[in-house]
Amino acid sequence: MSGAALGLEIVFVFFLALFLLHRYGDFKKQHRLVIVGTLLAWYLCFLIVFILPLDVSTTIYNRCKHAAANSSPPEGSNMTGLYATATSVPSQHPCFKPWSYIPDGIMPIFWRVVYWTSQFLTWILLPFMQSYARSGGFSITGKIKTALIENAIYYGTYLLIFGAFLIYVAVNPHLHLEWNQLQTIGIAAANTWGLFLLVLLLGYGLVEIPRSYWNGAKRGYLLMKTYFKAAKLMTEKADAEETLEDVMEEVRKVNESIKYNHPLRKCVDTILKKCPIDYQEKMGRNMDDYEDFDEKHNTYPSEKSLVKLHKQVIYSVQRHRRTQVQWQILLEQAFYLEDVAKNETSATCQFVHTFQSPEPENRFIQYFYNPTVEWYWECLLRPWFYRILAVVLSIFSVIVVWSECTFFSTRPVLSLFAVFIQLAEKTYNYIYIEIACFLSIFFLSICVYSTVFRIRVFNYYYLASHHQTDAYSLLFSGMLFCRLTPPLCLNFLGLTHMDSSISHQNTQPTAYTSIMGSMKVLSFIADGFYIYYPMLVVILCIATYFSLGTRCLNLLGFQQFMGDNDMTSDLVDEGKELIRREKRKRQRQEEGENRRREWKERYGHTREDSTRNRNVHIDPKESNFSEMSTNRSTSKYTRANNRTERDRIELLQDAEPLDFNAETFTDDPLESESGRSFLYPPFRYQPGGRYLSMSRSRIFDDV
Repeated sequence: MSGAALGLEIVFVFFLALFLLHRYGDFKKQHRLVIVGTLLAWYLCFLIVFILPLDVSTTIYNRCKHAAANSSPPEGSNMTGLYATATSVPSQHPCFKPWSYIPDGIMPIFWRVVYWTSQFLTWILLPFMQSYARSGGFSITGKIKTALIENAIYYGTYLLIFGAFLIYVAVNPHLHLEWNQLQTIGIAAANTWGLFLLVLLLGYGLVEIPRSYWNGAKRGYLLMKTYFKAAKLMTEKADAEETLEDVMEEVRKVNESIKYNHPLRKCVDTILKKCPIDYQEKMGRNMDDYEDFDEKHNTYPSEKSLVKLHKQVIYSVQRHRRTQVQWQILLEQAFYLEDVAKNETSATCQFVHTFQSPEPENRFIQYFYNPTVEWYWECLLRPWFYRILAVVLSIFSVIVVWSECTFFSTRPVLSLFAVFIQLAEKTYNYIYIEIACFLSIFFLSICVYSTVFRIRVFNYYYLASHHQTDAYSLLFSGMLFCRLTPPLCLNFLGLTHMDSSISHQNTQPTAYTSIMGSMKVLSFIADGFYIYYPMLVVILCIATYFSLGTRCLNLLGFQQFMGDNDMTSDLVDEGKELIRREKRKRQRQEEGENRRREWKERYGHTREDSTRNRNVHIDPKESNFSEMSTNRSTSKYTRANNRTERDRIELLQDAEPLDFNAETFTDDPLESESGRSFLYPPFRYQPGGRYLSMSRSRIFDDV
């Protein structure tokens, strides 16, 4: 099993990152480099979180092995019994290899590759790819130039921070500049910035995640919040449609002014490809490809203005498509919550849906998750499950806050994470050690990463599910993950006292902390900022519990959901009315489809069977008739069948009701080819000079 656990987790984490990226990104429409860069960033960060417990268990085994080697008697001496009694711990608990033991030399190389690759992504490559993906240039050279200009200030800030640390080390007479120390300065600068963001996001997640599950058990609360979201999303949706219309109007003007033989026509064609299909068709119909441009009489936009327009088109189209998809998802959520509220008082214990899902469900799911099981889960079990889960998560949050405030105390050990790990270390229970480490760091990661997925900086950064996240937001999330994960892991090792710089013990460090170097180079960071700054998580948790940030945003004009606010009540009522309108609209659509389906099933097959039977029961002796009679009867039956088909199609159409008090009728488009009205005349003229009576097979005969 040596190295097998490491290989399994590497494969599992890759598919986990791929699944999450597929949920938020769009593999078909987004650029491959954006997908690869984001996937690599997410994969490396998740990999650090999953592999770190294996590093901890391997380090504990190496410490035991090292202690046993130092306590063994020298070769050739007769003091075996004395050493056996003096070192009772190794004799009582022999050092056996854990099932997930990783051989020496693998973990340091693995961590160096993972860490420096993630740092290269977050500080150099991903910012450049952000500007490149957001650029409206029409060539690769133009996009690269724009990305370099936008990131000049960004990279200059890095050099300024690194220079400040470099000057501090150079001025200090007790320190000598070496490569390892310069490397430590760079790592310290990156981890300091990451720890600053980490505490902010952690303080929000420790309170908001348990509270979200507690409120998830309240059906009325969820329904009111959904109505509130519907009102806000409708405003955003209308704004996105208006913005798209304005941008498409600009594109139309540019498309009409720049003709086919203009040098900038290729740029216009590139812009048109990014527009929605219906707008492309409208602009294509109004385009005259044979008209030449005249530089003397017309003024044409510059290439710089076309680049700006191209950027606006990409942003407006993405925002419009995202709001449309989110509106449909929110409608389904609101309809389902209303169904749950109605079914709570059901006496049959059968969950009844107002609207059936458009996608067919799996037979396996239908068999086990039938309406009875769904009713018990949604109406009885799910609220209690959410309450229990909220209580468990709250206990974890309290443990994290207590440990963040006391992890620097080594005698006595006050950090609960360190207490649990040290108790397991005494018995060398590696399974317990790995499970405890994994649950602890997984909970910390959920609190931090979920906040990254929830936060929204206007429309500048926004992670939207169902493949609606743009390239800029995906790359930005990859940058945040790469910056937050290393300080998160160092903070976890400090909570468990596995970091020697925190515990101040002369023990073998983990492979992960060994690549960070000695933080004693910057003592004011190692002994000050890393220890006391995490205590601010208490203040952030209190602020989140009392929703101070939400109240401040609400005062600034950014509507937030608050139950004791008049603005919230107005938006809830508005959203409720919007959901009611959409519900009536969908009900009318389903009723119309059901009526058309019933008419088709009742009369469509009857007409086809009657026509088939009429053709089958023709007397075979009639085949001896003259050729003229055969042609005449064939023409008669053909016209009758066409008439029946046209009548059936007309009835199945979802048309507006006719005004039977009108003196005249509008010509039927189905009858326009033969020049006949829908009801008149009652006789049809045969080209041979004879009138044939109207077909007796009419659609209302069976009524």
